[in-house]
Amino acid sequence: MRRQTRAALTLAAVGCCAVAGVSVAQSGSVAPAGSAPVGVSNPQRAWQNWTLNCQGCHRQDGSGSEGTAPSLAGTVSKFLDVPGGREYLGRVPGVATSPLSSADLADLMNWMFWRFDREHMPVDFKPFTADEIARLRTSPLRLEAARMRSDLLREADARSRAGAPATPTTLE
Repeated sequence: MRRQTRAALTLAAVGCCAVAGVSVAQSGSVAPAGSAPVGVSNPQRAWQNWTLNCQGCHRQDGSGSEGTAPSLAGTVSKFLDVPGGREYLGRVPGVATSPLSSADLADLMNWMFWRFDREHMPVDFKPFTADEIARLRTSPLRLEAARMRSDLLREADARSRAGAPATPTTLE
């Protein structure tokens, strides 16, 4: 009961901020007015979706939870530069099985790159779309997700060290 009350109060506070249009300045989690990340129609809503659906495991700063949710900070955009990386991101269990709509997930994913790993965002970054997320989430990764993540990050780091050009960031 106490946990439910705390959750209800948290939801109410987040909702009040959204309705009032209050900018949340907590750790720079939301884009300042007028600086919405590419592919994010509503940074406030993307942050709220992160807070309510992802932050519990991936933590406020994107550092993750050992053994359950990998870190996103300083790494998540690296997946955009390796073959299969973009597809991996759309198929990880937390994305593929999320209760969010594909449109909200696309916004959230695009916000997440900007928030947690701007440094590695490709110059030619093409934002995820609702259609792309909808297509990718139909075949979720399961046990193979951790191994795939490790392999893709190893390849991204090798490409970075070798100065390899970025691969296209689209699936089309």
